[in-house]
Amino acid sequence: MFGIVRPCSHRLTDHLKTQWMAHLCGLCLALRADHGQFARVVTNYDGLIVSVLTEAQTGVTDTGRRTAGPCPLRAMRTAPVARGEGARLAGAVSLVLASAKVRDHVADRDGLLARRPVAAAARRVARSWDKAGARAGRAVGFDTAVLVDAVDRQTGIEALAGPGTSLLVVTEPTETATAAAFAHTAILAGRPGNAEPLAEAGRLFGRLAHLLDAVEDQTADAETGAWNPLTATGTSRAEARRLADDALHGIRLALRDAEFTDHKLVHQLLAHELRASVDRAFGTTTCSHPGSGAGQGPVPGNPYGGGVPGPYGPQNPYGGNPYGGGGNPYGGGGPMGPGGLPPQFGGGAPQSPKPRGFLAGCAMFTWLFCTCQICCAKEYEGPWSRKKREGCCRDCDGCDGCDCCCPCDGC
Repeated sequence: MFGIVRPCSHRLTDHLKTQWMAHLCGLCLALRADHGQFARVVTNYDGLIVSVLTEAQTGVTDTGRRTAGPCPLRAMRTAPVARGEGARLAGAVSLVLASAKVRDHVADRDGLLARRPVAAAARRVARSWDKAGARAGRAVGFDTAVLVDAVDRQTGIEALAGPGTSLLVVTEPTETATAAAFAHTAILAGRPGNAEPLAEAGRLFGRLAHLLDAVEDQTADAETGAWNPLTATGTSRAEARRLADDALHGIRLALRDAEFTDHKLVHQLLAHELRASVDRAFGTTTCSHPGSGAGQGPVPGNPYGGGVPGPYGPQNPYGGNPYGGGGNPYGGGGPMGPGGLPPQFGGGAPQSPKPRGFLAGCAMFTWLFCTCQICCAKEYEGPWSRKKREGCCRDCDGCDGCDCCCPCDGC
């Protein structure tokens, strides 16, 4: 499951957690109902924000919820799930986003997609998702052509981008696509006055999504030779962070100009959790849980957080850390090389695992999804990128207080 907004269950109140899961499950079930069982693999965290925005403007209605049957992701329990036009719009957007992701993997010749027969099959899947997304969009009055056009333009823009090109030129297609999707929620909710501020929020959300993806993938892209917007345009991490912080601020201002019936979940996702996503991508995340050293910042090599004693604390029978100073269990001058391996085994810097191809990634995603690891695992390997990720219920980032546009609950 992909997406930049992955809420921490420890920060959500029980009510907000129930609401968020209702939209996540509602998106998944809407995809199954409209497009078949396989379409559920395109369920993603960012797509469900469209459903959340729609309901935030209309409020929860009797027709906006239904009770779903048991599911492994809910420990085989029933639960109320979102339904209606918001969930269907979220499904349409998710299908087109997934189609773009597949075409991107094909263009980069990732894994098995370097083979022509596999790449041809992947293109057929992408085309079918484009058509399915268009059908779903028409059903709720949304023309997905703006999304497809943005995806098509992205390739040409990337081909022309080089050192000195503004990063915002590269992010523009994503901004345009998300702006259209966010604005259409105002039409579905019967609040046309919200279309302009939500379009602005969507534009900046798209910018953030593109930026954070580039930041997180820059090292891996450099190793594999894949195209990366930061590297290609010569944009520094500091400048990328400035653009991300500006986008966060702009989203808050845009939300202030929109009218909501119930803003709490929107505020939590697009103010707090989005800020946490930025911190996580740039490596400035801290955890607010007791015993984690929140507020003191991470200490390199110390898995127990800053200032918090580890398992070999005051009662350590060996007198302090038995592994000595630093993160090397064999000491700074031990027999291990800089990568933690003996020199005879090439103890250099650890190599990132090779990304999986599209089909292998889909198989691994299905396994992770059905075994609940995406939600509940402390750490799991990304199905396509193979990068280490945390389950969404384990992502906990400290809240440093609310200076946002509306009241903050549970902060």
